[in-house]
Amino acid sequence: MGDAGQRRTYLVIIDDSDEARVALRFAARRAAKTNGRVEVLAVVEPQDFVQWGGVQAAFEEEQRLRIEGVVSASVGEILDESGISASVVVQQGEPVKTVRDYVGTRKEIAALVLGAAPSGHPGPLVANFTGADAGQLPCPVMIIPGSLSEEQLEHLS
Repeated sequence: MGDAGQRRTYLVIIDDSDEARVALRFAARRAAKTNGRVEVLAVVEPQDFVQWGGVQAAFEEEQRLRIEGVVSASVGEILDESGISASVVVQQGEPVKTVRDYVGTRKEIAALVLGAAPSGHPGPLVANFTGADAGQLPCPVMIIPGSLSEEQLEHLS
């Protein structure tokens, strides 16, 4: 994996929030400018009511398709214009542990990109990865303010 030709990967953690979409747009623009790629991780917390593996698998597939739709709607034109690639991964688990474990197994990840809520609490992942786990990740953490405009995103990325 230490291949010099390997493209840097910006890992975005996505959910239904507006700030996650802003982080995704930032990562797509950054990847386009650095000949990188975007990887989107959606973490699905285990559902108490799901007791059968087939039902859980169907639920995760539904989540993956929904997230692919979010990616396409949010950054489809950036991907199309730049030719960069984006992949979607859905994993089940507690979000902080799942993200920490995932980043720890992916050496090509150049940065973990998180969106911070424009007001109030920034969100549990931002709070964790800029606090207790800030120095333990093998890559930088980019915190993207959820209030950034398209012009600001273009300028900063």
